[in-house]
Amino acid sequence: MDFLPAFWFVLIAVLWTGYLVLDGFDLGVGMLMKGWARNESQRRVMLNTIGPVWDGNEVWLITAAGAMFAAFPHWYASLFAGLYLPLTLTLLALILRAVSIEYRGKSRTARARTAWDWCMAGGSAVAAFSIGLMLAVTTTGMPLDANGDRVGGPFAWLSWEGIAGGLAAVGFALAMGWAYLGLKTEGSPRAAAHHHLSRYLPLYLLPSAAWGVLVALRQPDALPWVLLAAALFAGMVAWRAARIRREGWAFTALAGSMAAGAASVFLAVFPVVLPSTIDPSHHLTAFNASSSDYTLTVMSWVAVVMVPIVLAYSAFVYWVFRRRLHERHIPESHVVTPV
Repeated sequence: MDFLPAFWFVLIAVLWTGYLVLDGFDLGVGMLMKGWARNESQRRVMLNTIGPVWDGNEVWLITAAGAMFAAFPHWYASLFAGLYLPLTLTLLALILRAVSIEYRGKSRTARARTAWDWCMAGGSAVAAFSIGLMLAVTTTGMPLDANGDRVGGPFAWLSWEGIAGGLAAVGFALAMGWAYLGLKTEGSPRAAAHHHLSRYLPLYLLPSAAWGVLVALRQPDALPWVLLAAALFAGMVAWRAARIRREGWAFTALAGSMAAGAASVFLAVFPVVLPSTIDPSHHLTAFNASSSDYTLTVMSWVAVVMVPIVLAYSAFVYWVFRRRLHERHIPESHVVTPV
């Protein structure tokens, strides 16, 4: 039955899109901890904007990878084994970033806090670049033989298309980070968000547009181009909204731009889930890389029940922590002595 593999391909595309949007903004805020913030109060405001949601956002990454493992084991095995080095870098970067968030507030010296800030910024940048690179390779291909195994050395996956995908993820994360700070803060972070988005948003999105065009050129159908045009239009709406200080519209339009752009890319490559640059007959598709119909059926029933629950809970968390933060809301740093 061809419906279930196609359904799970779409669902995995949605999960990756959700991750790029949600974890994208907190990766962007993480990079700006050293890229923009100049004092302790600014950094603490930025950290507190993502504090309640960053770990929940990473659930989208775990779910997307888990869904690939269960629904398309051959895709998962070839991609994760072939990209072992960037995957390892991604995991190390995410671990370093998570540790920095938890340990920064427990540091007693400015030097220790600075070190954790660099861990936060560096981990966020490396994670965004590596994930963008892996997704780009997923859509543009790597050398695979008939068994789905990578051919060549440990860097056989490295290509300029992958680098472009990494830069696209970093640029989009920075744009989303600024949009989120504009939506969630008052004072200097909000003013900085207005300045950067109103002036430089097209530069942040340029690598993403290049990636989308690169993939769409390989597909003669018109629908990917229509979706790519919708992504461009949404990006222009976000730019206009940022210029007139409509932060909510800017954030929403950026999310819509990513959704349309990701839909264009995934639709352009469907049914191929991992192209082979050696021989088209070695392509992994949604149909030859999928699990059995029974497995996909059970997974579908679980998804029908659990996905709405996860979405409802996530929406509730964002609603609870919807208020803006100002530097005056953050108490002075102080040492807590255990009783």
